[in-house]
Amino acid sequence: MIRRIKGTLDVFGEQACLWRYIESTFIETVRSFNYREVRTPIIEPVELFVRSVGEETDIVRKEMYVFEDKGGRRVALRPEGTAGIVRAYIENGMNRFGAPQKFFYIGAMFRYEKPQAGRQRQFHQLGVEVFGSPSPFADVETIHIAMKFLKNLGLDDARLHVNSIGCPKCRPSYKDALKKYYSEYLQELCEDCRIRYDRNVLRLLDCKVDSSIAEKAPRIQEFLCDECREHFVKVCKALDTLNLKYTVDPKLVRGLDYYTRTTYEIKVPYLGAQDTLIGGGRYDNLVRELGGPSTPAVGFAGGIERIALALEKKGIVVPRDILIYVATAGQDDTYAAAITVAETLRDRGFCVEIDLMERSLTSQMRYANRAKADYVVMVGEDELREGKFTLRDMKTGEQRKLTLHEMVEVLEKACKPLHGDS
Repeated sequence: MIRRIKGTLDVFGEQACLWRYIESTFIETVRSFNYREVRTPIIEPVELFVRSVGEETDIVRKEMYVFEDKGGRRVALRPEGTAGIVRAYIENGMNRFGAPQKFFYIGAMFRYEKPQAGRQRQFHQLGVEVFGSPSPFADVETIHIAMKFLKNLGLDDARLHVNSIGCPKCRPSYKDALKKYYSEYLQELCEDCRIRYDRNVLRLLDCKVDSSIAEKAPRIQEFLCDECREHFVKVCKALDTLNLKYTVDPKLVRGLDYYTRTTYEIKVPYLGAQDTLIGGGRYDNLVRELGGPSTPAVGFAGGIERIALALEKKGIVVPRDILIYVATAGQDDTYAAAITVAETLRDRGFCVEIDLMERSLTSQMRYANRAKADYVVMVGEDELREGKFTLRDMKTGEQRKLTLHEMVEVLEKACKPLHGDS
């Protein structure tokens, strides 16, 4: 038997329903803010991620899936979504459409990490990107979307952490201060942090191993230039206006090199070390660094697997479609009538199943019970003669005979169709 590759998952059954619920809730949320979908390739040139994510990040150094294709090109399975969307923004000249350009995406990403709960080698992210606005209100809108999305899912206990990591003008002096501070602890740092000390000193702040050392490190707020400080103050004031509670977290730097100014993460208290559901921030220099026009930008990404895990941990039950099963006595004429009934109900927006196994009526009722059907419509010879069909409420056991028109009215009052056609 051929088995799936380590670090990948087959998603089906209740888990697939949960994912669909997460994705549909996300789409409804972002569309209410007028964001448009963008889809980019799963494979991209390696240099796209080296230039954008950063050569010294863990993603590039240890985690990317890189291979050479038959044309001799070095390509990578995308490890994150932003770089590919920036590439698409530049390549397709989207700046000519005016500003802001607001996008959302959902898709698979790949990182060669040790598989664990909520983290696989093929994982799935959803996110938004806003191009063209330097305003702190663009930062706040993306945060607002993320918080509203999680609240709409039922994760209203999610906690927002925000920070500013400055800009190329003020960050160098902060990096110098960090190097001076950490120089006294070099022998105590973990192996990864010793490498980061020379190559990406900001990452020392979010190391889980050396967190006690980071507690007393210099704070970025002491080094921000006037523009960055004013930007962050406006972000916080706008969050206050929206009544979005937050914690200013000086250690929040995010793991990618392209961030500037605002960074943020949204966490839940019941997932242990892997508690971050959504992370994002501003990346004003990335479009220019990848060959496009100077374009401010901000966005976030969230992990579907981890959001699903949070919903399961919290015991949130995903709303399911009301299922109507149409049972038939099996004769050609009753089966034809059953098809008509099923299609009429589907046209009214209901989820309807009909027998495909040519089972007996008794076996169909057992199957409908196993499938958790909410209602069964029975179509037999008696129903055909009378022009009325038996509708059985599977929860109460109540049965009544109704014309097709009457049955539609009863079902529309009793349960919500999949879409609003009524």
